[in-house]
This record gives sequence, structure tokens and C-alpha cells, in this order.
Amino acid sequence: MPRQHLRSCVACRVTDDKQALVRFVRTPKGEVVCDPTGRQAGRGAYLCLKETCFNRARKGHLLDRALKVGLSDVDYQRLEEEYSSQRNKIDRV
Repeated sequence: MPRQHLRSCVACRVTDDKQALVRFVRTPKGEVVCDPTGRQAGRGAYLCLKETCFNRARKGHLLDRALKVGLSDVDYQRLEEEYSSQRNKIDRV
């Protein structure tokens, strides 16, 4: 039986399989991006598929804290678009 890779959402703290969450990564260059493959090098943080979790992460700067970086409102707008796109792909599977 294959091992499950469990991760927890930084907003609601619910634990789920890595494939059911959206991963954000701080790259070695310091940029924060959505990581659809889940394999990009860098420090990672996960959010579940609930839109309220992204809003909670944005309001409380939870991604900033988890990734140890400062994100602006412009960064969060870009990440929200990437998150929505990734969320739709995961929902369809």
C-alpha cells in the first residue's frame, strides 16, 4: 500500500493528502508562486480548496509567516488568480 503524504492547510489546519491541497512555494530566488506539481524546490505552504481559507490566509498574512517572506497586496492578487486556477483543476479530478 503506497504511503500517503499528509499536509495541513495553513489557514484551517485541516490535514489532508498532499494532492488534495494547493501548494505555494518560495523559490530559492525569493519569489512566491503556486506550485501545481508539488515538486518545485523551495519552502512550501499548503491551502485547502475552500475559498475562505485563501481569504483567511490573506487577511492574517499566514502565507507570509509560513513561507518566511513579506507579500504585498499585489502579490496576493496574483496568488489568488493562480490559486483559483489550480483549485478548479483539482476540483475536476
